[in-house]
Amino acid sequence: MKNERAILLLHCPDQQGILAKVTGFVNENSGNILYLDQHVDREEGIFYMRLEWDLATFSIPRDRIDEYFNTLFAKRYHLHYELYFSNQKPRMALFVSKMSHCLYDILARVSDGEWNVHISCIISNHTDLEPIAKRFGIPFYHHHVTKQNKHAEEKKEIEILKKHNVDFIVLARYMQILSEEFVSNYPNKVINIHHSFLPAFAGAKPYHAAHKRGVKIIGATSHYVTSDLDAGPIIMQDITQISHKDTVQNLVHKGRDLEKIVLSQAVYKHISHKVLVYNNRTVVFS
Repeated sequence: MKNERAILLLHCPDQQGILAKVTGFVNENSGNILYLDQHVDREEGIFYMRLEWDLATFSIPRDRIDEYFNTLFAKRYHLHYELYFSNQKPRMALFVSKMSHCLYDILARVSDGEWNVHISCIISNHTDLEPIAKRFGIPFYHHHVTKQNKHAEEKKEIEILKKHNVDFIVLARYMQILSEEFVSNYPNKVINIHHSFLPAFAGAKPYHAAHKRGVKIIGATSHYVTSDLDAGPIIMQDITQISHKDTVQNLVHKGRDLEKIVLSQAVYKHISHKVLVYNNRTVVFS
């Protein structure tokens, strides 16, 4: 287990000594803590924590850590937790339509070894981006989704995701609304990106509408997808300043730059296991 790390994300009712008890589990079993971050929501009375430790000298076997922690701490202190290991490579599926800026950004980061993630497949409701998938050697699946065939096509897509053992999904400017049934198969595991004009400038040409109103900032929001459209837990957001000198095309270019950056930041936080969801809000650790 040389250089392998265990990562623990947890939340529970805030209680005296909980930080010491959890870190004590690692220390008392000869583990070396490499990262520790915690937060207390005083209004809700909830304790949040992310803990990472080296397994090289840890006395509990890797495949028994979950059992030990659950028995000794989770049940006793009402902890809700997720346990990950650094050598586990998440398997990601990308959903796309016609726009390629987010797709190219993700592919570049994976190809450069910036992310420890495997792109299992690309699924699209159009064939425009299929040549890109072929260029990178990634399986591409085309599903022409309509109101009439949505249920059947989503069922096929879920079968593809299971076939590729996909852990999470990234909607890289996928211009289709996923059904509640689809999303329920991947709770807090579908990441979306959109401009931050919603609901003020919804529709097909939000940047044109924003330009007419003379807005002074534009932004992008990345969030987990839920059954409530564009209302899931927010992971990352950012904005950029604009002025009267910017044309509609300037707004579109700046918006797309923001979209790919914010989406990639959100994906990186997700695969680094630094996002904890509670009551439709996120705690995003540094």
